[in-house]
Amino acid sequence: MTASTSIPRAGQLECVCGPGALGEGSSDRSGIALLAIAFAFSILSQIFTLSILPLAGLAFAPSKGIATLPYAAFYAGAAVASLPASLLLDTFGRRAAFSLGASLGAGGGLVLVWALVNFHFGALVLGAFWLGIASGFSLFYRHAAVPIGAKGTSATLIVFGAATVAGLIAPTIGVTAETFAAPREFVGLAAAAAFAHVGSLIATAALPYRRIRETTDEARGLHGWRAIVLPTAIGALAWFVMTGLMGATPIAMVGCGLSDAVAGTIAWHVMAMYAPSLVLLTFRNAVKPLAVVIGGALLLAGAAMVFALSSKVAGFSVSAVFLGIGWSLVTLGTTLWIHRDGRPSRWLLGLHDGALLSATLLGALAAQAFA
Repeated sequence: MTASTSIPRAGQLECVCGPGALGEGSSDRSGIALLAIAFAFSILSQIFTLSILPLAGLAFAPSKGIATLPYAAFYAGAAVASLPASLLLDTFGRRAAFSLGASLGAGGGLVLVWALVNFHFGALVLGAFWLGIASGFSLFYRHAAVPIGAKGTSATLIVFGAATVAGLIAPTIGVTAETFAAPREFVGLAAAAAFAHVGSLIATAALPYRRIRETTDEARGLHGWRAIVLPTAIGALAWFVMTGLMGATPIAMVGCGLSDAVAGTIAWHVMAMYAPSLVLLTFRNAVKPLAVVIGGALLLAGAAMVFALSSKVAGFSVSAVFLGIGWSLVTLGTTLWIHRDGRPSRWLLGLHDGALLSATLLGALAAQAFA
């Protein structure tokens, strides 16, 4: 990293230390903590949003053929945001870039509220798309944490693991929000999704000033792309499987007469998606990216087999838990994999996340077929 004598742009970060100058004790702990808080709020919003979109789309769509459009629009927004989220970090800095994403999420949540109150399908799609963009920005928090802390593995696991809290509190907040908004169904959840992004906005706006400039090697654009092809392909497959099967699980459970158990199964899945980060944090010095990825892939394969054989609540719940843990391990493993030889350029990081989220969109579109 190099020092700059130019006037710093608002919200951008700069480190004038040489590589390796930051030790464990001088890690940007406050930055990591704020990114973790912001990520937890974003996942909280995502839980509420994805609880609304499938059923609201089915209720509001002018034809059954486009009922999944709001659900797909969410993931389309996330995919579209991935590369801009990466590049805006250097243009405006992490504070401004991440605050922009959170602002779009808050706005999208309010659009969703309006759509639900007025039974407007077009607004439902628009709100879902904006919320998806916010989700795409927040996914990049895990990359931003790597250069902030001296220990990239620990920082990534802390940010990712913070979402476990969202899984714990989401049911209580969701029930409370729906009670206040009664008798309008889903309006309380949409409002809670908007407020959750306000929480993300507050956290990202408070990120400490520390401007980061890429070195010549780090700013090489697509140079070195071969190093991320395999982890990106594995990660994209994991995201496709996770989204497709979790989109199919509620449909299959309703078809088996298990509609009352859907919410509990989804809650276990969300917990399983992020809790592994906290477990791995305990053994952070022994974490090997490739081993983590292989373990996750095996669990995803097991989840698919259990899902195919399931007709009872226990089977669907086990599949959802395996699916969440497998997805978590593959995502964490591939993230650490692409960072293990140094920080890739932001172009490569943006394309990596774009591939993951594009696969997610395809999985969402394939969910009906999986069911």
